[in-house]
Amino acid sequence: MSNGIPMTDVLATDPRLVAITERIIARSKDTRAAYLARVDKFRSNGPARHHLGCANLAHGFAACNASDKEALAEGQAPNLGIISSYNEMLSAHVPYGEYIEPIKAAAKEVGMTAQMAGGVPAMCDGVTQGFPGMEMSLFSRDVIAMSTAIALSHDMFDGAMCLGVCDKIVPGLMIGALSFGQLPIVFVPAGPMTPGLSNAEKAKARQLFAEGKVGRKELLAAESASYHSAGTCTFYGTANTNQMLMEIMGMHLPGSTFINPYTPMRDALTRAHVHQLAHITREENRVILADIVTEKSVINGIVGLMATGGSTNHAMHIVAIARAAGVIVDWQDLSDISDIIPLMCRIYPNGLADVNRFQAVGGMGYLIRELRNAGLLHDDVKTIMGPTGGLSHYTKEPFLENGELVWRDAVAESLDDSVLRPPSKPFAAEGGLRLLKGNIGRSVIKISAVKAEHRKVKAPAIVFQSQEELQTAFKSGELEKDFIAVVRFQGPKACGMPELHKLTPPLGVLQDRGFKVALVTDGRMSGASGKIPAAIHMTPEALDNGIIGLINTGDLIELDAETGTLQLLVSDEELAKRQPAQCDLTNVHYGMGRELFAPFRSSVGLAEEGATVFNW
Repeated sequence: MSNGIPMTDVLATDPRLVAITERIIARSKDTRAAYLARVDKFRSNGPARHHLGCANLAHGFAACNASDKEALAEGQAPNLGIISSYNEMLSAHVPYGEYIEPIKAAAKEVGMTAQMAGGVPAMCDGVTQGFPGMEMSLFSRDVIAMSTAIALSHDMFDGAMCLGVCDKIVPGLMIGALSFGQLPIVFVPAGPMTPGLSNAEKAKARQLFAEGKVGRKELLAAESASYHSAGTCTFYGTANTNQMLMEIMGMHLPGSTFINPYTPMRDALTRAHVHQLAHITREENRVILADIVTEKSVINGIVGLMATGGSTNHAMHIVAIARAAGVIVDWQDLSDISDIIPLMCRIYPNGLADVNRFQAVGGMGYLIRELRNAGLLHDDVKTIMGPTGGLSHYTKEPFLENGELVWRDAVAESLDDSVLRPPSKPFAAEGGLRLLKGNIGRSVIKISAVKAEHRKVKAPAIVFQSQEELQTAFKSGELEKDFIAVVRFQGPKACGMPELHKLTPPLGVLQDRGFKVALVTDGRMSGASGKIPAAIHMTPEALDNGIIGLINTGDLIELDAETGTLQLLVSDEELAKRQPAQCDLTNVHYGMGRELFAPFRSSVGLAEEGATVFNW
């Protein structure tokens, strides 16, 4: 028994999932062994800070109060490092501004010390969408990873807490933390904002604006009513997919992910995260990060992604996180897992409900219990709840009884089957993501948001070098026909792989008018990729000699999301005659700090390998 949560026997896993896992384990044998060897090299006996010299240690606690100085100088109690992404630009991260002192107080309650080790940058894609800052967004993940490593490099810490929520921040924190896999580490959520304007009304306002039927004043009013307070944006994009991922991989306390900020429950859970980190930092209960992030927990994260219809960004982020732990997964693995995982959720943009509604009707406790009982999760994993019990801990949800935190069984049945269903009666037999393969390359598509009648498109290409070009063509009435938009030179090598969020409204309008439309791009569409079929993250990208750079306007393309194929219907002989398209990228390489990221653009890897500058 740990924190009132009982242990149960490990459940049998679906043999199809076992087969996929075994091939990943075999593929990762050497890289995983090398990672674990590095982790083992840096394990320490006793407090980590005790190996430091006197001058080093004195610098490390110079500004602490007297009692903390004494504890850090002479004591045996663990010292916790706090890594925070707090800033006032991200509504989701604003609550973290009030976390540091309560965390320190909670650490003292269990005889430990805690220090703010460092901050990491955290930019908001919602602010930068369609503007130059967006071209640094994906690369910010790797900057965050490096910033995490710098903060922990002082080597004064016996455990760490990572405070982060949104798009690149959680993957970056995790990648950085995995370089310190010898430490017990927990991730502490901040929770979603309370509901505002419904997602359906927000989407309608955006589409009306795209059609010129309402003005900017009306659009801004709708957006402001949607994004109205501190907390995560309430739709199921990358930020909330991050939070789902951390819980199903065992990095959050059970049921803590989608609790609103500034509530007694949220405060109690933050305190409990500190106490639990203290628990697993003690030698007799010790669970280090390398014990938690394994081949099987990575698979569990992918299962959660598919069952919930989560963000397409994780086709890169999960891959990058896994590789940081020596685990090699690719898009075929993701697609094969999607084929056997039922879609259990309808959360916007895959439905009308927000994450608050998902939480209210059953939430993560229901989701994990149902997947676990169906054998669709690996139960023989370690979590921050301790070395035993597997995911049984995560079939519970928290409650306050007389101010004390307790866990009870998640609801027996979903309270709204239009939002959350069991695997036996899913919204679809397969998960939300699929690999598309063909002569253009490899890409992913989020099919959970695309209606069946729109999943097959065969139409002429119209080629664009930017999303602004497509918007201009739409406004001038040039796109009133069937076509597949090819938007290229948007990959990581070209311009940092920005999200092409502004493409969704015009293409959605054309689809609603009865035209067959689709998108093929080497850019991203994020967790908000919506109702049109979009082949995204095309690899190789145009600037990497990808076939997408040989497509001409008028070429016939066939996209079939059901069979997982994407084919340029041009002969190999004809393609051999063509010269790769050229694009002057000067304007997207300079200004607003973009020139500083030239080394990233020149060294970044393939999207299918995580689109990272790190070479594991």
